[in-house]
Amino acid sequence: MSALKAWLHRRRQPLRYQLLDGLLATQALTPDQLHRKQQDDLRAMVDFARANTVYYGERFASLPDDWQIGDLPILTKDEVRTRLPDLLARDHNPHTTPIGHTGGSTGKPLAFYYNAAKHELMRAGMMRSYMLSGWRPGQKILNFWGARQDTVVGGVFGGERLGDFIAAEKTLPAHEVSEHNLQDWARCIQRYRPVLLQGYASILAALARFVIDRRLNMPASLIGVYSTAEMLDDTQRHLMEEAFGCKVFNQYGSREIPNIACECRHGRMHVFTDMVWLESQQGENEGALLVTSLTNRLMPMIRYENGDSGELLDETCDCGLPFPLMAMGLCRKNDFIVTTDGRRLHPSFLNRLLYGQTQIAHYQFIQHMPGKIELHVVAEPSEERDLQQKLQRELGATLDLTVKCVTAIDRTASGKHRYVISHC
Repeated sequence: MSALKAWLHRRRQPLRYQLLDGLLATQALTPDQLHRKQQDDLRAMVDFARANTVYYGERFASLPDDWQIGDLPILTKDEVRTRLPDLLARDHNPHTTPIGHTGGSTGKPLAFYYNAAKHELMRAGMMRSYMLSGWRPGQKILNFWGARQDTVVGGVFGGERLGDFIAAEKTLPAHEVSEHNLQDWARCIQRYRPVLLQGYASILAALARFVIDRRLNMPASLIGVYSTAEMLDDTQRHLMEEAFGCKVFNQYGSREIPNIACECRHGRMHVFTDMVWLESQQGENEGALLVTSLTNRLMPMIRYENGDSGELLDETCDCGLPFPLMAMGLCRKNDFIVTTDGRRLHPSFLNRLLYGQTQIAHYQFIQHMPGKIELHVVAEPSEERDLQQKLQRELGATLDLTVKCVTAIDRTASGKHRYVISHC
């Protein structure tokens, strides 16, 4: 049945499979061959953007012929907002070209142009990532998705019944995590018997905790869990692996530039350099990522500062992939916590405080002024005082903490959960 579904899906989505075949071909290159291709693709993208967009025509007007990547200006989110029509390639009409939106998980929602070609390349890139687990086209995938716009018909995961059957893919809208929904989701896994699960890190972790607490049996068909859309921490990873009995694969990408990196079976995060050029800044913004799409000629995005952090690694992996390695940061630029004396603390400093606190269903740190922070927890009100005292002892004089027990923690417009929010 899987082979038949794969054949039918290839006939139904020929462009997607053509693009997938191309991605798998570049995956067979040596690291040196891949790097030369990446350099050629970067030069071609810069030349195209300069000749075909108003924005880059202005920004690259005085660019020397022997330019290096560091000579190119950084594209900020504010510039994308204010110059959006000028970033669109000249042969496309800004009034008729579809516009997508990010959910604003970094505090500032963003709009961008997209078309069918970009969508199909994104889906082909996702399929390549799934194949790193051993999955093959035609095998079942079950998605738990928090973004409402993606689960309607026409969205990323909003198909129709026959199309979903042929694609061997089912999507459960996971806009709200509740006891009732968790029970339904667990039963769906048991009935559907997927090969892969995919979803937001916080949603999958909540489901994993439910499965463990209820001692539910998960199907032996599962070979991988794909965590995406949010930062994945070690506690969440271990919960998922225990609950679902298979490996967790972390994915990294965004709506505006998808398919940036994914983990292999060795647990190393590989950068897809046939699709992006990724940089990690040094100096004042050390670790801040700049990403260039090497494929998007509809709306070129070159040295785009996306607000994420990470480190490029000069290491190799035994998995055989030619792609270089990276380590993801656990935060975005506006999630650093500010102490009274002006120091900026990485959010992992706070996240670690709650390791082992299994009485907490969900949590979120919020800072409105330096030196003070609120911790909102979904837990029994009786836990509030004990948590307050224990965590304040851990923090010492670093921060003044207030713990508040709440019934729920709101997600962003795209369904994501932010663990740390700083307004400083």
